Amino acid sequence: MEVLGGKWKLAIVKVLLTGTHRFAALQRALPTITPRMLTRQLRELESDRILRRTVYAEVPPRVEYDLTELGAGLAELVEWLDRWGREYRKVRA
Repeated sequence: MEVLGGKWKLAIVKVLLTGTHRFAALQRALPTITPRMLTRQLRELESDRILRRTVYAEVPPRVEYDLTELGAGLAELVEWLDRWGREYRKVRA
């Protein structure tokens, strides 16, 4: 729970399960997260080896994020929680 806890980490992982994304693409996919919070969550996920940050030596610099093998292993968990959340919202409605 320490690695994936909080409001944003699973949402970020869910987006990255669709493929490699740049910072701006992650912001567009998660419009209510602040840039500061996104940066913080990405750093924590990188530190926990859930995602990989690749910096390309270009001008301007290009940074991409993708899941590690460990992070990709969360696919079934993320799908299950997503399904459960949809059912929960139906019951609560």
